[in-house]
Amino acid sequence: MTHPAAPQTPGTSDAPAAPAALAGPEALLAGLDPEQRQVAESFGTPLCVLAGAGTGKTRAITHRIAYGVSTGQLNPRHVLAVTFTAKAAAEMRSRLRDLGVPAVQARTFHSAALRQLRHFWPRVVGGPVPEILTSKYAGVGEACRRLHLSVDRAALRDIVAEVEWSRVSMLTPESYPEAAAATRRPGVAGFDARSISRILTQYEEVKKENGVIDFEDVLLHMVGFLTERGDVARELRAQYKHFVVDEYQDVSALQHALLRLWLGTSDDLCVVGDAAQTIYTFAGARASYLLDFRSEFKRARTIRLERNYRSTPQIVRMANTVLDGAQGRTRAGRLTLVSQRPSGPPPLVESFPDDTAEADGIAERIAHLVSEGRSAAEIAILFRTNSQSEVFEQALTAHGIGYLVRGGDRFFERQEVRRALVALRAATRVEQLDPARAVRDILSQQGWAPTPPDTTGAVRDRWDSLNALVGLTDTVTSRPGTTMVDVVRELEERAEAQAAPVVDGVTLASVHAAKGLEWPVVFVVGASDGLLPISMARTPAEIEEERRLFYVALTRAKDLLTVSWAAARTPGARGSRKPSRFLDGVLDHPDSPRTAPGAGPRRTGRRSATVYAECRVCGQGLVSAAEQRRGRHDGCPSPAGEDLLTALRTWRREQSATRGVPAYAVLTDAALEAVAERAPRTEHELLAVPGIGPSKVQGYGEALLRLLAEHAPTSGAKD
Repeated sequence: MTHPAAPQTPGTSDAPAAPAALAGPEALLAGLDPEQRQVAESFGTPLCVLAGAGTGKTRAITHRIAYGVSTGQLNPRHVLAVTFTAKAAAEMRSRLRDLGVPAVQARTFHSAALRQLRHFWPRVVGGPVPEILTSKYAGVGEACRRLHLSVDRAALRDIVAEVEWSRVSMLTPESYPEAAAATRRPGVAGFDARSISRILTQYEEVKKENGVIDFEDVLLHMVGFLTERGDVARELRAQYKHFVVDEYQDVSALQHALLRLWLGTSDDLCVVGDAAQTIYTFAGARASYLLDFRSEFKRARTIRLERNYRSTPQIVRMANTVLDGAQGRTRAGRLTLVSQRPSGPPPLVESFPDDTAEADGIAERIAHLVSEGRSAAEIAILFRTNSQSEVFEQALTAHGIGYLVRGGDRFFERQEVRRALVALRAATRVEQLDPARAVRDILSQQGWAPTPPDTTGAVRDRWDSLNALVGLTDTVTSRPGTTMVDVVRELEERAEAQAAPVVDGVTLASVHAAKGLEWPVVFVVGASDGLLPISMARTPAEIEEERRLFYVALTRAKDLLTVSWAAARTPGARGSRKPSRFLDGVLDHPDSPRTAPGAGPRRTGRRSATVYAECRVCGQGLVSAAEQRRGRHDGCPSPAGEDLLTALRTWRREQSATRGVPAYAVLTDAALEAVAERAPRTEHELLAVPGIGPSKVQGYGEALLRLLAEHAPTSGAKD
């Protein structure tokens, strides 16, 4: 499918909505592309917007609401816009304010339901709403103890996840075993379905005895109120008449049931989603509600957003190629993205001998990018499992590069951040404090220092959190007349919206945690069978979810994309891993119609490279992967002449300019040094240099060997 270029490149996914102050309906439509404009103008029937990654869906639906208000088709006080994260809801509210419609409610499912529950609970049940559990761990742990089941932290985490799945799937303890068998749920933490059913029963008893409810109960109670009390249903439907639901592919059975009760007999509903980004089925998400929308709502209209404003054509082409191999429901409703951006460098697909070498190689690339002026905050490393993070944390630390690990505790829920906020609130009682200086003094007592600690793990994470608060307060205090009260108010507003400050470091995140985010530079690591797809994925449906996960990872990248994998887990181990099967179409058919000739991802091979166990200069053992590839310690002098190194760097710079790719994509610093120090004379010897694979030899081998010959010593044996 081909789209004509949109005028003035409108619809960019990350651009803020232009303040319109409701100057007129046409002013609201001026910055939209043709399909986004159709979304904004569509009223009177249910609307399903199939919106691919980076296609400006938030822009489209916020302009639709504003246009509807401007033309009198929507009353802003009767609109409820629902999304899945507090951050996304805050972003939607911000854009609606900019468009002149601040009265519209934009909330998560849980936030909207909780607000309604607090309003109706005194009438239906009496008294205040019970306390809501912020975590199920204590309650589920107590249920296990009552059943004399011994569980460690990891097992408890898996059981809590299964409890949540059962609740959002609207299962009772009695119906759970049959549903688990029907959906082929694997055994959880070594317990069979009947044991999980008993845990579910006990968990309900624990909550009842303690007079508390959990987040799923909030939705379940509202489903009950709306089903059993006609007065509640009538009042709520009189309040909310127009519904917009974002990320509709992630809706669970419980959320769908609540939505249908909100609607009643109405069908004034607009949903937005992308089946290819369904990556939470393990948590109860059902893409079928999106894919079958027209069957459920007979008058529905569908509009497809396929113009991608985020990524270069090369990155989009690779993502499309990965989806070409999709089967089943992943293929249903498939969108084919069309990049609206200028051409960029082709993605790289690289292999490394082991995990350590992969982490070190990626960290080296990042160090080079930073040295060229790229901000570390513009770079992300994405992986399938959180356990893959540690080796990259160590590699980045070794290269002096800061980082932020996403997907753990929410920023404002971290213990060190909560303690810091308490201390900062206390400081608001002191008059005439210099806020910038006061924040630094207070956070210094909490463990902050001007320079980062030379370590990884919890110590570095704690420093990064406090340093992010320092950076945020610097932004706030740059405004004239700012006080400590202003600083604390800003932090509290951000905490409510879960709008964490940006840390000036590389983002390390699982692909699940990266959903909805984007970076100029992305490294998708560990792309081997067993990790992507994960070894636990066995059924066709599970494999397809892994494919969608890989697709989501690729579409996070805006400018530069590298996909890498390692042949072995540890240095020196036999390389038994294979590249991800999702790369088959990408690597086997680089010149297919889906990938323009010469513009496809490049594969580089390192499996035949020779590494050293001992330093060729001092003879002592080598530890790091970088030293083993180079053949000497960092502190030992290079045997290569400076003239040769200068000539190679000049050649690399020229190649980079000629081919329009970053210098590291020609040769990394480590590979360039290894070529200079090993001084290979033939293509066979060149292939033995780490960082030089068949494609490098084919593209650069002749030029490299000629340069080496020109700078070869006139006498003496080659080392």
